[in-house]
Amino acid sequence: MLNRRHCLTAALVLTGSTLMARHARAQSVEKASAFVQQTGDKLVAIVNGALAVADKRRALAQILEAAVDVDGIARFSLGRFWRTASADQQKRYLAAFHDVLVTNISSRLGEYKGVKLSVQRGRQQDDQAVVTTIVERPNNPPTTVDWVIDQPAAAPKIIDVVAEGTSLRLTQRQDYASYRSRNNNDVDALIAAMIQQTAKGG
Repeated sequence: MLNRRHCLTAALVLTGSTLMARHARAQSVEKASAFVQQTGDKLVAIVNGALAVADKRRALAQILEAAVDVDGIARFSLGRFWRTASADQQKRYLAAFHDVLVTNISSRLGEYKGVKLSVQRGRQQDDQAVVTTIVERPNNPPTTVDWVIDQPAAAPKIIDVVAEGTSLRLTQRQDYASYRSRNNNDVDALIAAMIQQTAKGG
């Protein structure tokens, strides 16, 4: 009889723990989805707004700094060379990466008038959440965009954007690796190229 009670108690505890874990995951996904919708609404408002390009760039930079783990993406994009770079190189690289990210997006703002973004679904992926959205532009087919969110329950940050299966940070990492391979893995050369890219406007 005692063994049966112990088994029943253990089963109830296990069931309760499983339900609590599922509830926590569901809450994380809900928070991540709301975060993406709010961030997307802000971006769409800027893209579709009547602000001058310079003002749009400043507004965009503020949103990216608040919503995106830019430093994390930058470190990932540099790969193992982040650990071997000097403190000064790391500082200059991060500053250049922030500028490149804003410049790349702001340089395309004129191409995306009439944008609409809608959240479709979210799912838990390890300790992160992935939120799937549909981005619509006039005269273009709808695009599926996944937003990968780190720490979705506590302090959500965007750590990757995957458009039609293409990862932003993986693509950036491959591009930087390709450039370094042609320039003796010189981090300073990469930083100089990033600064030049920003100066040209993307």
